[in-house]
Amino acid sequence: MDNRDALGSWLSGPRAAAEQMGTDFGYRGERLGLPKEGPGSLGGVGRRFVAVFVDWMLCLVIAYGLIAHRDVHASNPWTLALFGVLSVLTLATVGSTPGKRLLGLRVVTLGGGRLRIGPVVLRTVLLLLVVPALIWDRDGRGLHDKAARSVEVRI
Repeated sequence: MDNRDALGSWLSGPRAAAEQMGTDFGYRGERLGLPKEGPGSLGGVGRRFVAVFVDWMLCLVIAYGLIAHRDVHASNPWTLALFGVLSVLTLATVGSTPGKRLLGLRVVTLGGGRLRIGPVVLRTVLLLLVVPALIWDRDGRGLHDKAARSVEVRI
């Protein structure tokens, strides 16, 4: 066996090589007890990214137009603060931000219940730091979700 067969090429990566050798990783969310597709299944990375983008743009418009009085430089810190407040308030009360609701996502505990305020604050602070949200496990959950013991599922 060639080393490239075991490690995978730089294009396919080690996961493709392991799958070719017979390893079954299952579908994303299977280890968490989530269905493969439909309501309650794990939300896709692209959908979650677009939801965060929608929430950020909403906060940016509010900060730019209402708080910073159309000053671009003054609106940046306000946007971050509004994004944090929006996330904490909406996730703690209804389980999804406006962007998540628009894209059919909801943040729940691993057991399927609503997150309490402590995990919501922890998740939001880690999301505001950006890096924990960019490091994923094999199910596609970021470190901010792992720390809060939460998961984003489809509605």
